Amino acid sequence: MGVEITFLGLLIALLFIGLTGYYPGGIIVPAYLVLFMDQPRRIVGTLLAALLTLLCYRLASRYLILFGRRRFVFMILFGGLWTFLWILVFPAIFPMSFEFRVIGWVIPGLIANHFERQGIVVTTAALVTVTVITYFMGRFLSMIL
Repeated sequence: MGVEITFLGLLIALLFIGLTGYYPGGIIVPAYLVLFMDQPRRIVGTLLAALLTLLCYRLASRYLILFGRRRFVFMILFGGLWTFLWILVFPAIFPMSFEFRVIGWVIPGLIANHFERQGIVVTTAALVTVTVITYFMGRFLSMIL
């Protein structure tokens, strides 16, 4: 059901963006989060990595010219860096942090980019809404088919 739920998540995200004008952390992000709904700690870890990426961006933007593509690339790179640190370094320091693994290398950067563009509350609300709708629509379709 992974491919079908990903496609369904893309459709629902596109409909949501068309109706509201708000991005749920990127078009593909809710579909990936639905795949890990049975592991809520990974979703929390991903959101924490996105927040840390946003914090790094705000600190770096005081000294660097970061807008447009540069901002996007910065967010993706730092999201990947936090994912890398979360996987390799944090479990050695904090044994419990392995439970808070991050989903993907790009997802935290995509979420952080939309945190910066739309705000944390709006992006999180849109992300939760689209993810929950996708999850229940996927469950409904799996019951029918």
